[in-house]
Amino acid sequence: MERPDDRIASVLRFAAELVAWVATPWALSKYSWLLAVLAVVVLIGLPTVFSTPGDKAQVIIPVPGTVTILLVVLQLAAAAIAAWSAWPIYAAVLVSLLVAATLVTERRRWQWLLSTDRHTG
Repeated sequence: MERPDDRIASVLRFAAELVAWVATPWALSKYSWLLAVLAVVVLIGLPTVFSTPGDKAQVIIPVPGTVTILLVVLQLAAAAIAAWSAWPIYAAVLVSLLVAATLVTERRRWQWLLSTDRHTG
């Protein structure tokens, strides 16, 4: 199976990741600056280090497509949950719409990522 053209999904996914990188430490800073820093390290570091071959140009530690999908779900959940915790309702609603649109547009990429599990497993 060939990797799908996911330019729109990539833009939405990156926008949601940016929200997660900002909103999560913002929400956690109420409780602990250390948790806020750790959240940024996890949200940026894990997808940087672990990726599925063929999904990124540079792979540090190769992982199955399922792991990449779970990392995206982590980012999307962090964005939505943190936005509702840290920001006004209108902003949280916009973030929720962004997350929903990202989930819809990610479907073809996730099917491809799951197919890489079958071919490499």
